[in-house]
Amino acid sequence: MDTGSPRTGGRMTVGLEISQWKYLSDESGDPRMHCVLSVRVDGAGSAGGPGGPVLAQVLAVDCSSSMSWPVEKLHAAQQAALAAIRKLPDGTPFAVVRGDHRASMVYPDAPGMVRASPGTRARAARAVHDLVAGGGTCIGAWLDLCRRLLAAQHAPIGHVLLLTDGKNQHDDQMPLGPVLDACDGRFVCDAWGIGDGWDGRELVGIATRLHGSADAVREEQDLPAAYEKLMDGLVAKSVPELRISVTTMPGCSVRYLKQVFPHEAELTGEDGTNFVTRAWGDETRRYQLCLSADPEGRPHGEDLQLAVVAVDAPGTGARLPAPQPCLVHWTENPALSQHTDAQVEHFGQHQRLGEAVAAATDAHRQGLRDEAERHLGRAVQLAHAVGAAEHLDRLARLVRVEDARAGRVVLRPEAAAVDFERLITVSSHSTYGPSSGTAPGAGPAPDRATTRCPRCSGASPAAARFCPACGHRFEERR
Repeated sequence: MDTGSPRTGGRMTVGLEISQWKYLSDESGDPRMHCVLSVRVDGAGSAGGPGGPVLAQVLAVDCSSSMSWPVEKLHAAQQAALAAIRKLPDGTPFAVVRGDHRASMVYPDAPGMVRASPGTRARAARAVHDLVAGGGTCIGAWLDLCRRLLAAQHAPIGHVLLLTDGKNQHDDQMPLGPVLDACDGRFVCDAWGIGDGWDGRELVGIATRLHGSADAVREEQDLPAAYEKLMDGLVAKSVPELRISVTTMPGCSVRYLKQVFPHEAELTGEDGTNFVTRAWGDETRRYQLCLSADPEGRPHGEDLQLAVVAVDAPGTGARLPAPQPCLVHWTENPALSQHTDAQVEHFGQHQRLGEAVAAATDAHRQGLRDEAERHLGRAVQLAHAVGAAEHLDRLARLVRVEDARAGRVVLRPEAAAVDFERLITVSSHSTYGPSSGTAPGAGPAPDRATTRCPRCSGASPAAARFCPACGHRFEERR
C-alpha cells in the first residue's frame, strides 16, 4: 500500500504500510479484522529535538549468592558490565546497581547518576571489579531503584540492562507486578539470563512489558560480546518515541495493537486508540492490529473503511506518511472469507511456535519426555516454516532433527532444563516475514541468489528490500 506523501518538513522520514486481507464473513459470531502495520524510520540521526544526551543508562547486575558459583559467572557479569560502560558515549548519564534481596548503588556510591567520561568510566570499572555475591533475589527492588534513578534524568531515552542468574525469590518484599506497572512507559528494559537457574518466562514477561527483549547466553564468556552488540544498537537510537493512532469508524473498535517484530512487546493505548512505541533508530518494526467489526446494517460487495491509522514522531520535525485506511469487504463467499493475510499468518505461526515451546517446557519439567518431544517437533516444524534460524539453532540443543518440514525429532538424552529456558527467551523474537502485498498464505518470493545482511549477518534474497531476519533496509539494492 502506498505510504502517501510527507506532511511535514525535516530530513528524518517515517514510513507506514498496512497489510491485510479485507474479506470477512458476516456469519461469524465475532468478526475480527487483523492487519499488520510496518513502520520504518530513516535518518533518525537527523531528527530535531532537545539538546543534551539522548540516552540515560542503568546497568542492574545480579549479585545474589548463587552468582558466586561457578566463579566464572560473576566474572562474566563484571566483564559484561565493563563492556557496556566502555560503549557509553561521553556525556551519557549512567549508573550501576547491585541486585540481591534489595537494590543498592555500585556506582556512583550515592543515589544518582553521573555523566560518562574517561574518569567516571574508570571509577565505575573499579567499583564493578569489587563486586561480591551474597543475598537473595528481588527483581522488583532492582527495577524500582532503576526507575527512581532514571526519573531524575532529562534524557529522552531511558534504558535498563538487567542481568540475573535466578528467579524472583522475594516478591513479598517488593512485588514485581506493581513495580512493572510503575515502570511501564518510563524506560526500556532488556533482560538477560546467565547460568542455569533463571526463569525464561519471567524474563520475557519483564522485557515485553517494558518494550525490550529477553535473551541469554549459553557460555558465560559470550556475555561481554553480547552486551557490546546490544549497546552498539542502543546508542544508535535517537528518537525517543513514535505514536500510532487508530481512529475507528462507527461499529468498529480496537481489540489490541501489539508489536510482533523484531520481538514481541506489549503496547498500552490511551483510550485504546493512541499507542506509544519507544526508542527508535533507523529500523523497521511490525505491529499486529486487531479490530472488532459489526456487519449489521453494512452494505455487502464493496470496500468499507473500518479505521484509519496514522503515525507521529513528536518533536522531531520528521516527514510523516499520510494516514492509511484499514478496510473490510463483507462477503458470503467462503472462497474469499477463509483466506488470511500472509503477514498475519506469518506472525500467527510465530505465536504458535511460542506456544509449542511453552508446552514442551512444561512437559519436560513434569518428566513427560514423549510429550515434550512431540511439542518440540511442532516447534521445529513452525520454526522451519517461518525461517527462524535462531530458534532452530537453540532447538538443535534439545533435539536431533530428522525431518524439519514434517516436525520429526528425537529428544536428546542430555537435554538440559536451561536449554528450554533459553528457547523460551528466543521464542519472543520473530522474523520479518513476507513483504506487503504478498498473496494470502504465501511466504517471501523464492530467490536462489542470497547475500548477507550487514546488520545481523543473516542470509537474505539478493533482490530483497529488507532482511527477513532483522528487517534491516537494503538501501543499496533499490
